Amino acid sequence: MIATVQRFNRTLLLAVAPFVGMLIWILAASFSLQAPTIDWGNDAADAPPSLAEQASPVLGDLDEAAIIAKEISASMKKVSELYSKTNSSMSAIMTTAKAQVNRPALIYDKRITSRLGTVSDSVTTSNLTAQLFRIRAQKFSGYALKVKLKSAGAMNMVLGKDTFGGSETTLAAVKRTGAIAGVNAGGFADSRGKRYPLSTTVVNGKYVNGFEASFNDLFFVGLNDKLELIGGEFSSKEQLDRLNPKFGASFVPVLRKNGVNLSIPSKWQTSPVRAPRTVIANYKDDQLLFLVIDGRDENGSSGATLEEIQLLLTRYGAIDGYNLDGGGSSTLVFKGRVVNSPSDGQLRPLATNFLFFK
Repeated sequence: MIATVQRFNRTLLLAVAPFVGMLIWILAASFSLQAPTIDWGNDAADAPPSLAEQASPVLGDLDEAAIIAKEISASMKKVSELYSKTNSSMSAIMTTAKAQVNRPALIYDKRITSRLGTVSDSVTTSNLTAQLFRIRAQKFSGYALKVKLKSAGAMNMVLGKDTFGGSETTLAAVKRTGAIAGVNAGGFADSRGKRYPLSTTVVNGKYVNGFEASFNDLFFVGLNDKLELIGGEFSSKEQLDRLNPKFGASFVPVLRKNGVNLSIPSKWQTSPVRAPRTVIANYKDDQLLFLVIDGRDENGSSGATLEEIQLLLTRYGAIDGYNLDGGGSSTLVFKGRVVNSPSDGQLRPLATNFLFFK
């Protein structure tokens, strides 16, 4: 469309150029003639024609040129008006075309947003659009956060206090980095007073403590350099490298893949049955969906089952879904405040947190 407008502009300039050149010549030729008067005495009959007589044809030509210049000026004015109208029409066509191109995406976004319910809070910047929703089910409640990333700096994952073995609450990580929102990420293991991220962990495109092949239902989930959600079980570093991971963490189990709910290993169906949960999922347009489900404690009597989480992912139209660290780790921070109710009664220091930046 832009190329069409440029071709039109070049054609117009070529068409107008001869008129412009002629007008300049005419204006340059519009000069007055003056000469001293010569007395020819008695030989007036032999005198050459007067200057006025000589200039008469020239003045006639100039009058004719002035008329032509006037006509050219009028023609140029019409061409200019035509150009302005055509340019406006082309701009309107481009605007309409752009709107038509974006229409399917807008329709899709409207459809998945309607499934989530009413937006309770939101933030829109040049980096991202984040929308917060309440989840109210018969046996649990919580929040859903839908995020559309618009730039590479919109989302990241950080280690606790940016240190391998360090830990900090999701709220502390949000405040330290100036993030607009945060969600707890992967699992962790404690050793000698340190809190280490579980299994394969990638930060800023680098493996924090090397690659570890998937075992016991562990998976890796994160984002690649195209802001796409990537995840699953990986048997080799080369297999994961092909997806260009930018950041990510590990936990268990995978809940949904390619729009199909996966069978949940029996171990994770009862360990515990119900619990606070955190889940990361995606849509076919690469928007992200986070579910943070509350529970009173981790004794298995409150919160959601993994099967119930799968039902939510199906209802919300998610494509892939991965279970993140839950229990007292489940935390959602939005606009500088903790919006859910962590089951520990206080915030738990974590090894990794997903953060969002405006």
